[in-house]
Amino acid sequence: QSLPQQKLLTWLSVLECVEVFAEMGTARVWGEMGRWTIIVIIQLAKAILRLLLLLWYKAGIQTSPPIVPLNREQQKPLHPQDMEDSSSGKDHTYVGRRSSRVVRSLQSTPSLQSRHWGSPQQREESQSRRAEMNQPPTPLGLQETIAESVYIARPLLHLLSLGVWGQRSWKPWLLSAVLDISSLSLLSDLKDLNRREQAELRRRTILLLYYLLRSPFYDRYSEGRILLLLRLLADYVPGVGFVTRPLMDYLPAWQKIYFYNWG
Repeated sequence: QSLPQQKLLTWLSVLECVEVFAEMGTARVWGEMGRWTIIVIIQLAKAILRLLLLLWYKAGIQTSPPIVPLNREQQKPLHPQDMEDSSSGKDHTYVGRRSSRVVRSLQSTPSLQSRHWGSPQQREESQSRRAEMNQPPTPLGLQETIAESVYIARPLLHLLSLGVWGQRSWKPWLLSAVLDISSLSLLSDLKDLNRREQAELRRRTILLLYYLLRSPFYDRYSEGRILLLLRLLADYVPGVGFVTRPLMDYLPAWQKIYFYNWG
């Protein structure tokens, strides 16, 4: 990735990290008008950054979060000594004749400071994971580019529909659902996706369940049934109440935060 693209991904990740805090803080200081103003600004900024990545840098299907968190225990760098050993043709492992146990050979043992304490199999797995994360994005055709653009523009269209029809109307809820489903159906025809892109499409599909928790569907249908289910679990299943009772208290507050619910 080029340096400008990395900066765009960094800013996009920062926005996703602070959006809930910005919404709640602005609502505390400036009230509802300030809250909706900061929501529109953040969603507009995110849409612009994502469209630049999609159309200008050809970033393909974009994940959330944009920068995948680094697992430092799995993402082990390849040390210079290991590279020299591999180039010289030395064997990295030795297989016991009786136990068939694979151990690292003494010739390929790195220094104490940079020693990898896992098994050779774990090292190979970490290198394969790193190679998967560094795979280039799948090129998108016109149909897939339109589908990803629809997914990116969906928050802005939802906010616009809220301003036109109000928060109690079914039209913003239906419009958002149609856009999400249309985008997923158009992207489902894309073949040869890498593992990261497949995981992102699965995540978007699972997030369709959020429509059960989004107003006005939640206010009219889901709220009573979900709270009744949680209450039954807390009363009749031993030990579950430690989880369900705090969840019952937290769910109404969570449902009112826009970036938790719609972001």
